[in-house]
Amino acid sequence: MSDYKKTILYDSHKTLKAKLVPFSGFWMPLQYSSIVKEHHHVRQKCGIFDVSHMGEFIVSGQNAEKFLQMVTTNDVTVLKPGKVQYSAFCNNLGGVIDDLLVYHLGDYYMLVVNASNIDKNFKWLSSQLIDGVSLENHSGSISLIAMQGPLSRKFLKNLYPQIDSLKYYETLIPDKNNVVVARTGYSGELGFEIYAPDSKILELWNEILSLSEHILPVGLGCRDSLRLEMGYCLYGNELNEKISTVEAGLSWITKYETNFIGSKAIQETPPTKKLIALITDERAIPRSGYKVYSLDKKEVGIITSGGMSPCLKKGIALAFIDFDFRKEEEFLIGIRDNFFIFNKTKLPFYKDGSYLK
Repeated sequence: MSDYKKTILYDSHKTLKAKLVPFSGFWMPLQYSSIVKEHHHVRQKCGIFDVSHMGEFIVSGQNAEKFLQMVTTNDVTVLKPGKVQYSAFCNNLGGVIDDLLVYHLGDYYMLVVNASNIDKNFKWLSSQLIDGVSLENHSGSISLIAMQGPLSRKFLKNLYPQIDSLKYYETLIPDKNNVVVARTGYSGELGFEIYAPDSKILELWNEILSLSEHILPVGLGCRDSLRLEMGYCLYGNELNEKISTVEAGLSWITKYETNFIGSKAIQETPPTKKLIALITDERAIPRSGYKVYSLDKKEVGIITSGGMSPCLKKGIALAFIDFDFRKEEEFLIGIRDNFFIFNKTKLPFYKDGSYLK
């Protein structure tokens, strides 16, 4: 047990009878009641997640924008104070080191990275540093809670009235307590992510839970099923250092004109695979690692994420398929000794999310 870290909210999770599991080096709540119940609660009302395992880097200095333009795939120059951007780090061959959020917080930037990649990312960024840039790892002193669901704004504006005007991927500048409230999330619903010093997070967590009986603590189990219904990538599943942003369907954050690290390799290397979305009307639950076949039973790909959609009541999956089969509309997935027909579909699987409202 001593090998895993605990977030500041660990004791609170135990009190709330969460099922705690090891995740990215931390003891994290998988669920408090049931994953499906928590999933529907976020879709219909409001759930609150502890995601304090995520990493936060602070980038500042006169050349901060120039540095970020070099190490991230998106165009940082369009990012104004109070705005947030989804982006990625790539290696020299164009593979994804990590995906991340870039927050422009006025006189500095905050990079929010995946927990499993904190040390790797910081070491890589440090190796790319240029003059006039300060890079600091604040992952050990910043906690993060995510309030997600169509009722989240209604409740949270009792604490932060200014959020009423925030649009998707906008953020408030840090307040006097160094709390950052942003309209971001990983659920496909209207929601907010709240970054706060460790000393402040327990008070905030309890304050939010006390706002309404409709706000329930929810775990990482439904966080995964919610993001899958939206078709959002998960590092280690859809993204890794051998997959380019283009192959993973992230061309929209791949701005070649910025000459980011790896941009030339992505342009010059033809994609060998393509990430697609699959859905079935058959009684089949696809899982990560299951093989994908053409209709004549030739192996053409592999599922990266899959499961039963709680909202659609259908099997859904993200899968990489050989690039030559990218225009096919039907595939077979092998589950034990049987083959099931899956149809290619457009993302998101779940189309009624409130995240833009």
